[in-house]
Amino acid sequence: MTSPFVSTREAVCPANLIELAQKFAPPRVAIARAAAPLPMEAAEDATKAGIMIPVFVGEADMIRAEAAKLDWDISGYAIHDTAGEEEAGMRAAKLCGDGAADVLMKGQLHTDVFMKSAVSRDNGLRTGKRFVHIFHISHPDGGQPILISDAAVNVAPNLETRQDAIGEVVDLLQRLGTTRPKVAILSATESAIPSVPSSMDGKELADWAKASIKDADFSGPLALDLILSEKAVATKGLSDDPVAGKADAIIVPDIVSGNALFKSFVYLTGGCAAGLVTGAKVPILLTSRADPAAARMASAALAAIRCGLPK
Repeated sequence: MTSPFVSTREAVCPANLIELAQKFAPPRVAIARAAAPLPMEAAEDATKAGIMIPVFVGEADMIRAEAAKLDWDISGYAIHDTAGEEEAGMRAAKLCGDGAADVLMKGQLHTDVFMKSAVSRDNGLRTGKRFVHIFHISHPDGGQPILISDAAVNVAPNLETRQDAIGEVVDLLQRLGTTRPKVAILSATESAIPSVPSSMDGKELADWAKASIKDADFSGPLALDLILSEKAVATKGLSDDPVAGKADAIIVPDIVSGNALFKSFVYLTGGCAAGLVTGAKVPILLTSRADPAAARMASAALAAIRCGLPK
């Protein structure tokens, strides 16, 4: 029996996210191992929406066969013929490193193989920054979305990695139109307590961000109720906090809390989670077989916005 806490609502790709992405020129997206139904359907949807130019990488005959199943004419797009997961991942990443593509997207290959290609020094994607995964999560009824970092790439990010994450979410929020982002540092308490290491980190990160990043507000440590609920904020006397109860983004202490938090938004509210890896030369779309079509479309839109190519 399905838990009563699980929402039956389907994820909805935010129309305003697509509209914003359409204001920019569609980026060239290198799809590593594209010959499978899910990546091909996502590519078709995003291409027809005007937010992607696909660059197919993988077994060419299989790519054409998958396109034929969709009755999609892909004769006008580049196809790079490769064999197997590793070759497809490396070729797609190299295309991005060489400037022949603007976004790297995971197709039908294992995540470890895909990310190994992305971090390989031979492919030219490393910039000296840490790779950080960001989820943009929106509610099916609309309203204010929330960003979460990092729920998929960094297992136990150190302070420097989380500093990079803070900078990346502020940059992305500003690209999305939030002029003064509000960023919360997650812990289990709003007080810095030595016995709760994430709370000590939260205070240090918030202090660093306030001193280092302009045109944004930061608060930490904050427990989840104080991040999301204005009622909890009033009850605990934190109404003067510029972030509490109205955060635009959450920086998590580790992959377990981040993964649980984003899946809670998705499975308990029907949220649409668009994912993006930043820190490389190009945005990276780390899609999953479990992602619904709405999340794949939203992810493509987020990549186009992050690229910000002029029309």
